[in-house]
Amino acid sequence: MKQFIFIFILVSPVIMMAQTNGELPYYEIPEYHEASYTANSVAARMIDGLGFRYYWATESLRDEDLNFKPSETGRATIETIAHIYGLSKFIRNSVLSDNKDTNKSELAFEVMRKQTLLNLKVVSEVLYNTDVPFQLENTEVPFWNIISGPISDALWHCGQVVLLRRSSGNPFNSKVNLFSGSVDE
Repeated sequence: MKQFIFIFILVSPVIMMAQTNGELPYYEIPEYHEASYTANSVAARMIDGLGFRYYWATESLRDEDLNFKPSETGRATIETIAHIYGLSKFIRNSVLSDNKDTNKSELAFEVMRKQTLLNLKVVSEVLYNTDVPFQLENTEVPFWNIISGPISDALWHCGQVVLLRRSSGNPFNSKVNLFSGSVDE
């Protein structure tokens, strides 16, 4: 637990900078931290891939995109985005012993988008900056369930947001390179 508190103290300035200068994380996937693969770095990179996809799936959404519903019984795009936010909270709150996202109020789209990205960023940084292998028993639920549950589910729903935005006439940015995690300028 002390490790996570110490790591968060190290990561807090990065998060605060992202909050104060208006820049959101995951415009591009950050450079990888090391040349070797560890359980921590692979899990963190999965979170980074999710953050990058979410950033671009939700970038420049208009009101008509947010309110678009494919059918009477389907979810509107904003409802899918709210679900992804809930998944990001679950991931963060399961991995971090302190500094949980305890918000229970309804958020406006831009605030929800920002908080989702920040939730993912803080989890990634904690995983990357933990020197010892991440202890699976440190999570509230088995970490394997976090991978096959909320991380995979959030990736699935990012694809749905892309499909919904295309259906409402606002296609995904063609300059986004999902393979490299960068934007072709």
